[in-house]
Amino acid sequence: MYKPEKSVSTFLTFSGDAEEAMAFYLSQFPEAVEKSKVYIGEEDRGETGKLLNGTFELRGQSFMVMDMEKEYAPAFSWAASILVNCTDEAEFDRLFASFADGGSVMMGPEAIGPFKKVTWITDKFGVTWQFVW
Repeated sequence: MYKPEKSVSTFLTFSGDAEEAMAFYLSQFPEAVEKSKVYIGEEDRGETGKLLNGTFELRGQSFMVMDMEKEYAPAFSWAASILVNCTDEAEFDRLFASFADGGSVMMGPEAIGPFKKVTWITDKFGVTWQFVW
C-alpha cells in the first residue's frame, strides 16, 4: 500500500501515458527520484498494465501520476502549471529545448522583471511548465 512521505503533492491524471510522462520528467532532472509504481491489475478499474499510480520527486517536490480511462480523464489546462526556478542559463536552455520538443511554447523565452529568461510551455503530454532563470 502506498504511504505518502509528504502531506502535499502535485497529482497529475493522464489518459494512458502516465508512465511515459513520468519517465520523461525523471530523465530531465538529474537529481530526480522514482519512488514507486503500482500497475492496474485485472481486478482493478481501468486498463490492465497502465499506472494506477506512480510517485516521484523533482528537487524535493513530490508528484503522483495515474492513468484513467480516456473517456473519464480530465484535460490538462494551462490554468495550473509547474514552476521550475532554473539553477543557471544552461539548465534553462536544456529544459526549454526538451519540453518544447513535441510540445507548445506559449511564451518566451524572454526577459521579464528580474528574470533574464522566462518561458511557459505545454509539454507533449499536455502539462504546462514555467521555466525561470
